[in-house]
Amino acid sequence: MNLPAPAFITGGSSGIGLELAKQLAARGHPIAIFARDAGRLQDAVRVIKAASPDAFVTAYPCNVADRLATESAVAAAIADHGAPGWAIANAGIAEPGEFLSQAIESFEEQMNVNYLGALYFARAAAPAMTAQGGRLVFVASGAAFFGIYGYSAYAPSKFALRGLAEVLRVELAAHRISVTLAYPPDTDTPQLRAEAATKPAVTRAITAGGGVWQPFDVAALIVRRAEKGRFTAAPGFQMKALLMLHSLLAPALRLWQAGLVRKHRR
Repeated sequence: MNLPAPAFITGGSSGIGLELAKQLAARGHPIAIFARDAGRLQDAVRVIKAASPDAFVTAYPCNVADRLATESAVAAAIADHGAPGWAIANAGIAEPGEFLSQAIESFEEQMNVNYLGALYFARAAAPAMTAQGGRLVFVASGAAFFGIYGYSAYAPSKFALRGLAEVLRVELAAHRISVTLAYPPDTDTPQLRAEAATKPAVTRAITAGGGVWQPFDVAALIVRRAEKGRFTAAPGFQMKALLMLHSLLAPALRLWQAGLVRKHRR
């Protein structure tokens, strides 16, 4: 009998990553979760096993922005579980701010975690997947579609992630590795709450109308789309509209943002 393939998930200690781990564990997949905080990882293991008592769940503390640490953690997970059938690059951070005042270190950290962290993880996991195929998932953002005031550090990291996914979709198809790129809207996670500390007033106004999704619903859509081998997962009407029409909508969105900026500077 073929057992479900292991699922490796970065940022698996909270939010969308934890929900992805819970849903895949409920389907019988062995789970390997990666995150920086060892204590939160162990809490997450307990949460996953409380929902799926028979699940095989292991935790690997690492900062995905550290290439050697990520390679070591993924190698340890492969030794424990075997090659992943799912590799989900979900770890990410967002610290909004205005370009002229935000510390350059924030730009570096967001690129290092959001883009390079996903690259390091995918590059460490994908070679082991080529023998049997699998699913490679990148969790991006609506900020990957067009420039949003206050996200000059965050949006480029997600644009870069989108570019990586576009290329790997083509390159890895011959190895039976499907690529899925998710565009979650604002989701009720610790990360969203952390953003509030530095989010400019204009950015709050721009993002206020989209509502807030629950991690369960976002994760469920990502799993469904990835299981079908679909390239994109865009929850909700707004994300679907941006996915299909972002090039056409971008000029209008820029004008709308410019109006909000003028209003907040009066």
